[in-house]
Amino acid sequence: MPTSKASKTDNLFAKLLNNVGLAALAAVAIALPACTIPAEPEAADPEATIEENAAGVEEDNVTVEELTDNLEAYLGETVSVREEIAEVVGEYSFTLENSELFGGEQVLVINASEQGLELVDGEDTQVQVTGEVREFLMADFESDYGLGFDPDIFGEYEERPVIVAQSVALSPDPADISSDPEQYYNKRIAVEGEVGSIQSANVITIDDETLFGGEELLVISPQVPVAAQEDETVVITGVLRPFVLAEFEQDYDLTWDLDVQQQIEAEYENRPVFIADEIYPSAL
Repeated sequence: MPTSKASKTDNLFAKLLNNVGLAALAAVAIALPACTIPAEPEAADPEATIEENAAGVEEDNVTVEELTDNLEAYLGETVSVREEIAEVVGEYSFTLENSELFGGEQVLVINASEQGLELVDGEDTQVQVTGEVREFLMADFESDYGLGFDPDIFGEYEERPVIVAQSVALSPDPADISSDPEQYYNKRIAVEGEVGSIQSANVITIDDETLFGGEELLVISPQVPVAAQEDETVVITGVLRPFVLAEFEQDYDLTWDLDVQQQIEAEYENRPVFIADEIYPSAL
């Protein structure tokens, strides 16, 4: 596993770990802060999060290889990339690497999402990032974000692609979710899978033989109708929660048919259910 590069100019990461308490983190977890960190972290409001993300800009879903091979084509564009973290770089940044390239080009990501990220598998954690592609020019970034970038650490990324991430989410394999769904409850994650069935305009299932022993994952999109077809491979971002009807009715404005509601309650009560804020075609 790659080794981390510690910042020489900032000790904020260590202070944050002390604040939350090392015992609160799993032994393999790394807490990666964002560039802007709220002074008083508050519990996420699921409905507010969905409304905020549903109103976001349209992005291209691309691979690391596409970015590194054709930077000019993506400069200024908002993209989404799903890859494993190659290494943590400094306090607010990490690199993504296409594992299929066996040590190929890495893309630097600066976490400007105002959301910290707990890396459940250390630096091998798979994540999805959405943000603007820029050319990394250290002087410009220091001016834009008021941050100090150590030339000894960031010098190698000069004039290379960087994603300024406005959204960062864990992106576990379906089998990881199945083996330990509680680990991902109420965390923003991204899941890739094939649409199994469309039960209503806002309710679909994801079919993956590695999910929950071959059982389908129910996906509810409270704010936006699902624009996907059966058998289409899609990426879904949102929050995984155990299905408790009373809580869902309180948290979301669900307008589903009574028959659909009764069927879902009978089949999925207390089972993991995915509350989606975005659903779009996979790039792979």
